Amino acid sequence: MKQYKPNKVYVSSEIIKKLKWVDDEIETLKKEHRFIVPRILNSAQKPISIIDGKKVVNLTSNNYLAMTDEEEVKKAAIDAIKKYGVGTAAVRTIIGTMDIHRELEIKFAKFKNTEDSILFQSGFTSNVAVCQTLMNSEDYLLISDELNHASIIDGARLAKAPRKIYRHKDMNHLKEILESEESRKAKRKLIVTDGVFSMDGDIAPLDQIVELANKYDAMVMVDDAHASGVIGDNGRGTVNYFKLDGKVEIQIGTLSKAFAAVGGYAATTKKLRDYLGSVARPFLFSSSQPPSVAATCIKILELLMKKPEYLKKLWENTKFFKEELKKYGFDTGESVTPITPIMIGDSEKAIKFSNMLFQEGVFALSIVYPTVPKGKERIRTIVTRGHTIKDLEFAISKFVKVGRKLGIIN
Repeated sequence: MKQYKPNKVYVSSEIIKKLKWVDDEIETLKKEHRFIVPRILNSAQKPISIIDGKKVVNLTSNNYLAMTDEEEVKKAAIDAIKKYGVGTAAVRTIIGTMDIHRELEIKFAKFKNTEDSILFQSGFTSNVAVCQTLMNSEDYLLISDELNHASIIDGARLAKAPRKIYRHKDMNHLKEILESEESRKAKRKLIVTDGVFSMDGDIAPLDQIVELANKYDAMVMVDDAHASGVIGDNGRGTVNYFKLDGKVEIQIGTLSKAFAAVGGYAATTKKLRDYLGSVARPFLFSSSQPPSVAATCIKILELLMKKPEYLKKLWENTKFFKEELKKYGFDTGESVTPITPIMIGDSEKAIKFSNMLFQEGVFALSIVYPTVPKGKERIRTIVTRGHTIKDLEFAISKFVKVGRKLGIIN
């Protein structure tokens, strides 16, 4: 495996002195198990991948539909490069909007059963853009689930509106906030929730959220990063899963998971789409996606609509994997989706579990504090459409072997 090391260059003593604080910060991160050295992928992102030079069953990728190496998808991306080049070299509002970008926006809107959609550079910037833009006054109120994604948290911090956090999926607490004096005084209210929560794999009670929003005159924004391409008819997401098409103001998503590329979107009304396209700072000041990305997503949308067996296989694999883990005594938390946590409850043990699994030929990443609360440390796994039952049986056998060695199961 090729090793990549920092360049050996001259660094002045003044710079070394000024940056001495970095040594102390890194030491603190290491003590708190927060210092990250990512493993290196040496192959395509596949169910069986080469990671750090080792062939492993990959249970950490968000590649739900196993589309990153699909021949039809790769051909679509290559054809787009041949036609449009590798990039736009411009922001959308100057000369960075190609017809293929608008084609994807229109097709995504149809997929999400909305009037229109707008593309952003990532799922992260999609959440930041909408929260910052819609909640741009101290007279408004942003209300967020406590386990929402970091991009929603950062978007709320960038917004000028006060924010209230309700306990995870606690509808009584959400109702209390909506009935508060601060809420009654707010000229505009926005409830924000993940559709599928990325660490636990559970689903937001969106039907109840929408009911409360309608009662208390609030808008709803749902982040479907881990739901689009995964749940609902043909993978349409949480809104469709709850039969709420046409009843939710904003659907956010990413193109980097089931859609195997990079970028994000907001699916909404035509007027709100046009408003965001005129004032949302990430849209105005970042270059647009390469045309190959748009072509990739258009092709995956086509495959989702004509090949329902892709989602069927994803859920068959999910059911098998969860049932086998539970059979051997592993705690998989509240998950009802392909995101399956194996609860460990201790940072050092979770990290050791992950490292031992890797040596056994399985890549499953440990998630520790502060990404999750203390006592909720875990191994987070995601199965994909591309895994075979043989792959999953192999992975299960290694989980059992390591789990018994570490006293996680009997």
